[in-house]
Amino acid sequence: MLNKLTNVNVWVHDQDEALAFYTEKLGMEVRADVTLPELGGFRWLTVGLPGQDDVALALMTVPGPPVFDDETRAALETIVAKGAAGGLFFSVDDCHAAYEELRKRGVEFSQEPTQQPYGVDAGWLLTGEYSPATHRTDEELEQPAKARVGRVLDELRSPDSFA
Repeated sequence: MLNKLTNVNVWVHDQDEALAFYTEKLGMEVRADVTLPELGGFRWLTVGLPGQDDVALALMTVPGPPVFDDETRAALETIVAKGAAGGLFFSVDDCHAAYEELRKRGVEFSQEPTQQPYGVDAGWLLTGEYSPATHRTDEELEQPAKARVGRVLDELRSPDSFA
């Protein structure tokens, strides 16, 4: 049976540019960087958050045959360039502070920290040196509303809540 999630695939146009963005701007660490000549130069490149050793992002270029035919590869590359290939959500203790720090590092946000029913979040698109023409994805910071969630759970547990 399945034990745990270990890697999440993130399609990228250029692995070196992606590596620089995720390590230099977001502060992630390299977990693996191995090129396999016997597999046509396939590069297994993973990064992860320091202190969260059990999950890594696999920064992978869209492969051609035999994995995907040329038409599928081209379609996926178009989707990646448009930022429609999925997203990542990062939890932070202070969304406003993380937003300011990442802006100083050159991350361009599409949304300033905003209060939502589930907490505070801020979204960014990968832009700037790591341009949308080469790779774009929607990613967010999220500061969970722990106190509010706890209060709601306490209210649901209350015998009066169902009266």
